[in-house]
Amino acid sequence: MNEALQSLATTVRLMEPAQSRLRLRFGLSCAQRVAHLLEDPRATAGVATLQGFLEGDGSDVALEAARREVEAVARSHPGSTSIDGTAHAAVSATHAVADALAGRALDAASYAAYAAVYAYSGSAVTDPSAYDEEFRWQVAELARLSASDPGAER
Repeated sequence: MNEALQSLATTVRLMEPAQSRLRLRFGLSCAQRVAHLLEDPRATAGVATLQGFLEGDGSDVALEAARREVEAVARSHPGSTSIDGTAHAAVSATHAVADALAGRALDAASYAAYAAVYAYSGSAVTDPSAYDEEFRWQVAELARLSASDPGAER
């Protein structure tokens, strides 16, 4: 668990209803960070749908449809057939996209961090220090987004 991120999320009141856009923006950033690990085009399309929504090109209906589809993909993802197994990170990356689409930004961050570490080395996921770089990036990214969002509450 990224305790520094949890603390910052509390400070910026990330879970408040008024912060839904910030949650979506941060979830998108996390999903984009692991988008190269996605194997299913529907998950990649989900990232594009969320980005388009945040840019004003999309509706709540489209966002909800993408969320449902990517959640179904994530639940049924078979893993990877790669010989080294590290591409199983695609499963966690897909869950990160689904959570980002749903506005579950902290869950998206958790899945994205796991995917990034797993892609590096499957055995690294049990080493807490393997997450340090991702956790630092997540805190910096949420801080950047919350500072640049004129509608964000402080």
